[in-house]
Amino acid sequence: MSEDKKIEDEVLKEMGEKKDDEEFEDVCFMCRRPESKTGKMVHMAQGVCVCQQCMQKAFDSMGNGRFPYGNIDISKMPNIGMINLSDLTNQMPKQQKVKKKKTKEEPKKAFDVKSIPAPHKIKASLDEYVIGQEHAKKVISVAVYNHYKRVATDTMEDIEIEKSNMLMIGPTGSGKTYLVKTLAKLLDVPLAIADATSLTEAGYIGDDIESVVSKLLAAAGNDVEKAEHGIIFIDEIDKIAKKKNTNQRDVSGESVQQGMLKLLEGSEVEVPVGATSKNAMVPMETVNTRNILFICGGAFPGLEDIIKERLNKQASVGFKADLRDKYDDDPNLLEKVTVEDIRKFGMIPEFVGRLPVIFTLQGLTEDMLVQILKEPKNAILKQYQKLLALDEVKLEFNEDALREIAKKARKKDTGARALRAIIEEFMLDIMYEIPKDDNIGSVTITKEYIEGTGAPLIQMRGVPALEG
Repeated sequence: MSEDKKIEDEVLKEMGEKKDDEEFEDVCFMCRRPESKTGKMVHMAQGVCVCQQCMQKAFDSMGNGRFPYGNIDISKMPNIGMINLSDLTNQMPKQQKVKKKKTKEEPKKAFDVKSIPAPHKIKASLDEYVIGQEHAKKVISVAVYNHYKRVATDTMEDIEIEKSNMLMIGPTGSGKTYLVKTLAKLLDVPLAIADATSLTEAGYIGDDIESVVSKLLAAAGNDVEKAEHGIIFIDEIDKIAKKKNTNQRDVSGESVQQGMLKLLEGSEVEVPVGATSKNAMVPMETVNTRNILFICGGAFPGLEDIIKERLNKQASVGFKADLRDKYDDDPNLLEKVTVEDIRKFGMIPEFVGRLPVIFTLQGLTEDMLVQILKEPKNAILKQYQKLLALDEVKLEFNEDALREIAKKARKKDTGARALRAIIEEFMLDIMYEIPKDDNIGSVTITKEYIEGTGAPLIQMRGVPALEG
């Protein structure tokens, strides 16, 4: 009976693998092109597939004693034998397999306009996770809504709607990446997050510019159609600004901006499937970036000085002249940014021109940091409260304690990222000591404990609160 069960399991497994393989195309073992580009494949032993062109080259080379991809004379080389096909298994990892494209007879599933949430609904969903940044949330909601309406109405012949790529400018820790991650989760579309610092001109060490599209294809499960409706977020975009006063070749600055122009505007890009770099052993797939929404973000350090310099040009002498230190303590100085300021920072005009929606994020105030601690759906305090609730202990924070944590975070000048580091530091002893005693019922974090002059309030089960 066990032998029959074993045979049955093997048959079911083989059927499942066969059904799974039907979703993917065969790829030529020699040139690594999928069947949709090469035509019908020749199937050989051990699952090896070879396209007709490569097979013909192999036959031609046998006739003249030469390799199909070179001018090496086999007859002059000792100990050269025929290739053993059993060693050339075509078992590619699934992340490098190319999904079959739908046949023309099959009706193309349209992007439904009615399924796209309205801007006010997108913003309301973002409000649950992101504190403040009202203007940024409003801009990004409208831009995304318009973009997906454009995708849905792609068949319109009379009017062609242009892409609304975005440029986000904001200090570190203000929530640029978090905003995009939340947005992609709400819209349920593939999202790729790339770092501009690793991008270099083609031929140099680093990631090629097309690697950002390759990441999106991987996020879409190698489904080209799904990837072409996705979002690409390129962080640290300010790091590819033109380098000033340099005599060396700028392979990670202006040249990367030049290479990204066609990508942002919309073009067909050949990208490796399941890899970040092109090589002969990786299958290639063509992705059209026309309907991919690009969002670029960066802190742009030093941009405030450029804005100040422009605003202070009128400040010379006279009764109507502005004071030179008028904008020194302006918290909303970044909101006054113009395209000219970004160009002066080092971004080429052609690049900025392909990012029509430019908006800024505010630096986080003390009040905003307090809200971030306790209000979002996955707030840091809620995470710790849940951790202690598993030990049946109630965790509370005094309002003064939260204010003190926010003050310390402001001094670090790294935005919301500082909050986690500070709380980790103060919660270390509590998380270590509480599991020792099962009688602890609740812990209250006080301002004195944060300042280092007191201890948290610990209440035992059935006993009034005591300071301990």
